[in-house]
Amino acid sequence: MNTPCYTVAMDLGVCQLRHFSISFLSSLLSAESSAVSLDNSSSGASVVAIDNKIEQAMDLVKSHLMYAVREEVEVLKEQIKELIERNSQLEQENNLLKTLASPEQLAQFQAQVQSGSLPASAQPAGTAAQQPVQPAQPAAQSSGPSA
Repeated sequence: MNTPCYTVAMDLGVCQLRHFSISFLSSLLSAESSAVSLDNSSSGASVVAIDNKIEQAMDLVKSHLMYAVREEVEVLKEQIKELIERNSQLEQENNLLKTLASPEQLAQFQAQVQSGSLPASAQPAGTAAQQPVQPAQPAAQSSGPSA
């Protein structure tokens, strides 16, 4: 039974569990079918035994899938936490850059935003004119003597 496996971690885990569960179920059924061929007089009991084995196998598959889902949820929660932290850092950096920008730089940036020449991801959530503006500090100062 060939089924496509995907590169997404969740899909890959489910696919691997599915293959494991199918092979596990097949081994259970082949062991049970050999018992059935040895004991033809109790076919009703064999059917019940097969049903019980199938139910056990399905319970095992369910528990493996639930474990895989819980594990994937934990990974996603961690990624969300990291993204929230990154977003907070970028907001702080953005506020700092707006504070340190000269009025000319802010006006030029505002003109670019209004003309639409900036990509959507570079446009600020609010307008730059709403931010308090402090005088720009020199980018680099040399402390040594000049020649």
